[in-house]
Amino acid sequence: MNNAAFRRDQFGSTTSNVSAQPVTSAGYVDYAKAKQANPPALDPVVCDGGWLVADPVMRRIKEIADQIAAVNLPVLITGESGSGKETIARYIHARSVFSSGPFVAVNSSAIPSAMFESELFGFEKGAFTGAVADRIGLLESANNGTLLLDEVTNIDGGNQAKLLRVIEERKVRRLGGNSDVSLNGRIIATSNVDPMAMVAKGEFRQDLYYRLYVLHIEVPALRQRPADIDALALYFAEKESISAGRTQLRISDDAKKALRAYSWPGNVRELQNVIKRAVVGCTSDILEAADLGFEGVGGRQAREDLAWIDALPVGRTLQQVETQFILRTLEHHQGNRTHAAKTLAISLRTLRNKINEFSAEGIDVIAPLTGRAS
Repeated sequence: MNNAAFRRDQFGSTTSNVSAQPVTSAGYVDYAKAKQANPPALDPVVCDGGWLVADPVMRRIKEIADQIAAVNLPVLITGESGSGKETIARYIHARSVFSSGPFVAVNSSAIPSAMFESELFGFEKGAFTGAVADRIGLLESANNGTLLLDEVTNIDGGNQAKLLRVIEERKVRRLGGNSDVSLNGRIIATSNVDPMAMVAKGEFRQDLYYRLYVLHIEVPALRQRPADIDALALYFAEKESISAGRTQLRISDDAKKALRAYSWPGNVRELQNVIKRAVVGCTSDILEAADLGFEGVGGRQAREDLAWIDALPVGRTLQQVETQFILRTLEHHQGNRTHAAKTLAISLRTLRNKINEFSAEGIDVIAPLTGRAS
């Protein structure tokens, strides 16, 4: 089975029990201690599943998530990549009646279309060449728990129809099987693009959209949650200080201003990486703005983007420029097709079609790193 396609957890088993209290063992954060060095404007809430909530807009989303957790209906969580969609999904799971069951996260982008049925539905021995034993699918693995379909809009049309039927009937039949298996659990789907826009383009089934859109949470980008920037920066500074074996770093006022001024295109994931690099490179006990490696809104990233665009030679055809633009974007994202498609503001399917065209023309395309979406 493709390990890049999914992650299986069972609270209290392969991962530690989630807790509403910050843990203090090595490698984790004592938030009470950390906030003494960097007192935030508003004390954050550390929720089940490790969700840190400080900004008023996220406190409201937490209230909505609490209401959603109490009912067993499909949930659609939308928002930019890295904004915390899976963290909220885990919170809903931890607060639901299925909290003692498994949480199975499926990266929809990383499952090849031809393997979708066998991965999600499972198969019986002899169902196809190589099926030497029965194997349950991811849907059955999530029974009595929660199945997270990450980036659900990347599932192709034919498999969307199969998924729709499972959601409607709450039953699944393994490939080669003769009987259905009843499913009892919750389905949560996420998307980093507007699913309705995908419906309008004919790239996502309208009936599946409305099946998943029973309950909806729109996660705002990190730049729209300034209090979360402060709290998360403090959290990551403490965590990375522990990992680096150094004393707790304070964050200077100038650094806090710089963090708030930056646009955070990579959201929480980018913030964590920025703080991680800053902790490693900081030579004092105070993390300064210069340690962050960027200069305000847009900053270095905007200049780098403009630099290579301006360097494109005059006289190229539009098709040649488009090809180079796509290839450079793929390189920037280390071959990650999902992230590249988002940067290019095109669907993953369109990007894959472009890549296939490049390959047919003999143009080399960077392969995704192991564990990244293809």
